[in-house]
Amino acid sequence: MSEPEEEQGALLPPPARVRAEARRAKPPAEQTDPPAEVDPVARVLVDVPLAHLDRPFDYAVPTSMSEAAQPGCRVKVRFAGQDVGGFVLARADRSDHPGRLQPLRRVVSAEPVLRPDVADLTARVAARWAGTRSDVLRLAVPPRHARVEKEPARDALPAPGPPTAGAWAAYGAHVHDRLAAGESPRAVWTVLPGDDGAALLADALVATAASGRGALACVPDHRDLDRLDAALTARLGEGRHVVLAADAGPAKRYRAFLAVSRGSVRIVVGTRAAAFAPVHDLGLVAMWDDGDDLYAEPRAPYPHTREVLLLRAETTGCAALLAAHARSVEAEYLVRSGWAEEVRAPRETVRARVTVTAVGGEGRDPAAYARVPGEALRVLRDGVTRGPVLVQAPRVGYATRLACEDCRTPATCRVCHGPLRQPGARRAVACAWCGTEARDWRCPECDGRGLRAPVLGDARTAEELGRALPGVRVRQSSSGERVLAAVDDQPAVVVATPGAEPVAEGGYAAVVLLDAWLLLGRADLRATEEAFRRWANAAAMVRPPSEGGRVLVVGDAAHPGVQALVRWDPGGLAQREVDDRLSAHLPPASRVATLTGSLDELDAVQPQLQLPAGAEVLGPVPIDQRPGEEPQHRLVVRVPRAAGPALTQALHDVQAQRSARKQPHLRVVVDPMSLG
Repeated sequence: MSEPEEEQGALLPPPARVRAEARRAKPPAEQTDPPAEVDPVARVLVDVPLAHLDRPFDYAVPTSMSEAAQPGCRVKVRFAGQDVGGFVLARADRSDHPGRLQPLRRVVSAEPVLRPDVADLTARVAARWAGTRSDVLRLAVPPRHARVEKEPARDALPAPGPPTAGAWAAYGAHVHDRLAAGESPRAVWTVLPGDDGAALLADALVATAASGRGALACVPDHRDLDRLDAALTARLGEGRHVVLAADAGPAKRYRAFLAVSRGSVRIVVGTRAAAFAPVHDLGLVAMWDDGDDLYAEPRAPYPHTREVLLLRAETTGCAALLAAHARSVEAEYLVRSGWAEEVRAPRETVRARVTVTAVGGEGRDPAAYARVPGEALRVLRDGVTRGPVLVQAPRVGYATRLACEDCRTPATCRVCHGPLRQPGARRAVACAWCGTEARDWRCPECDGRGLRAPVLGDARTAEELGRALPGVRVRQSSSGERVLAAVDDQPAVVVATPGAEPVAEGGYAAVVLLDAWLLLGRADLRATEEAFRRWANAAAMVRPPSEGGRVLVVGDAAHPGVQALVRWDPGGLAQREVDDRLSAHLPPASRVATLTGSLDELDAVQPQLQLPAGAEVLGPVPIDQRPGEEPQHRLVVRVPRAAGPALTQALHDVQAQRSARKQPHLRVVVDPMSLG
C-alpha cells in the first residue's frame, strides 16, 4: 500500500495501532505468496468516502491472484487496520512507494465491472461536483449479485437493419439520418404536441444501433421508462435492449448491468441510474425532458444526469440529444454557445398541432378571478361530449394552505408556527408540520375566527368539478397518493397533479391548466421555466385542433410564461430566461455552489476557501427548518463559468482538510437545482 505508515497509523485509535504494529512484525500468511511476475502492482481505488484519501493506492499482487486481479474487478485490501473493498484501476510494473507494499487480501470477483471509460467518467464527475470517487462509484456500479454473475454471458446480437425516419420527417430528418450514418450530431430537440416522445427517442436509439454503435437514453421516471421500453420492444423485439433503474430488484438490475458491461446488449434505457452504464462503443447519449428535477441525484456528490451525459459526449465524442416539449435554460445555453444545434418543426406545423388560450384576471391574486371561470367550465362540458378531458391542479391534497377569512393573514400553528391545512372535506384543520389540530383558532392580527383556502389541492378540485358537472365521471391521478398510467377514451374528467397526468387513448379532448399563479409565484429562480415545462407536458397530450382539441390556461395572460404557452414558443421563453440569467450573473452563465452546516462550521471554513478571482460569497443565511431540527445555515459561492473547475477544486481541498482533521462533513452542492 502506498500510504506512508505514519499516516495510516494516524487513522487508528491507540489500541488498534498496537495491533497494527504486531501485524507488521509478523507478516500475514498471504504475504508468503510471491508477487506476480508480470505487473506485480495493482492501483486500487479504496471504498473510503474521505476526501483526503480520495486517490488510488498501490498494493502488491500475489502470484495466486495475478490472473484474476485485472483492471475493473472488485478486491479486498487492508486499509487502516481493516478489510475494505475497492476496485483495481490498473496494473503496473513498479510503484513509487518507497516501502513494502501490502498485498491484496483477495479478489472478490474477477468480473471487470468498472470499465476504463467509466472509471475516467467517475473521476470527472467527482471533480465537477467536488465529491469523492468512492461516492460516484456507488452510483455507477450496482452491488454485486454472485448468483447472477455466474450466469453465462449472452451472445451479442447483430445490429438492426437501417431504420426509417418515420415521425422525424416533421422536424427534418437530418439528425436521424446522421445517426444512422455513424455520425455524431449534437441537438436540442423541441417535440410537438401529439408526437410520442418515447417513440421518437426509440427511433434515434435504433438509428444509432443500426450504425453498429451503442446508445444510451435516460428518462425521468418509471412511467416514461415503461413507454420507452415498449417502443423499443415494438421496433426490435425482445432482448435487444436492457432497462436500468434503481428501483429494480438487485438481481434484475445486476443482470442488466452485466449484459451491458459484457457487450451483449448495446442499447440501454433507464432513469438517472443508467447515466453511468458501461455501453460499448458509445455512439449516442440522449434524454427526455432534461428540466425534470428527478434528474438531480439526491446522494453525494449530487450530480445532474444531464451534465453526466454531456460529460460523456464531450469526452467520447459521441452524439448527444436533449428532447422535450419544453426547453430548459441549460439546453438553450448549449444552442446559444454553438455546442448543439436546434431541432424544431416549422411554425405552420406547430399551429396545426395545438391551440392554447388564456383566461383569468390580471396579476397573481387568485381572488381577482374565479378559480374555475365560466370559460373553463364550457371547455370541459364541451370536451367530455367527445372524450376524456384533463384538468391540471398544481397541489396535492384538499385545502393545502389556509388564511384568515377577514385579513388573509396566513394561518399558522400555535405550537410550532407551521402552516395550517385541511386534509379532507370532513377532516379537522391541523398543522402540516406537527399535526396538532387547530381548535378554536383565532387570527393573531385581527382576532378573526373564520378561515379561507387560498390554495386548493387536487382532491378539492375533483370535488368541485364533480358538483359542477353532474353525471360525469371524475378520476384523480395524484403524485402524492395514486398515479394512473393511462385512461381510456371514454368521457371523464381527469384531475391530475403535474407529472402525474395519465396518457389518454387517442389524446384528451381538452386540457385545462388551473392556478397558473401558483406555479409562477414560487420563490425560485426556475419558477417560470418550471411552470412552462409542467404546462407543456400536460398540453402536449391534447388532440390536434382539427379534432376539436383545445388547451385553456387559467391565469394572467400577460405573463411571459403564459404568453410563451399561448404561442407555443419554448425556445423564445428559454432565450428570455437565459438573457435574464446572463444580466444577473446567474447559472448557467456562472457556477454556483452551496455549503450547508452549522453557523460555526461555516464561519470556520470561509478563511480556508482558496477561491478563484471574481468569486462572490453570499451569506451565510439560516435555512427554514421544522421544530426540533438543529439550526442550519447556507453559504452561497458564485464564480464566473470559466472559473468553475477552480471553484470545485477549492471545495474539494476544504473537504479534504476537514476529513483529515476529523471535522464534521459539510454538505456541498455544485450548481443546485434551487437556491431556496
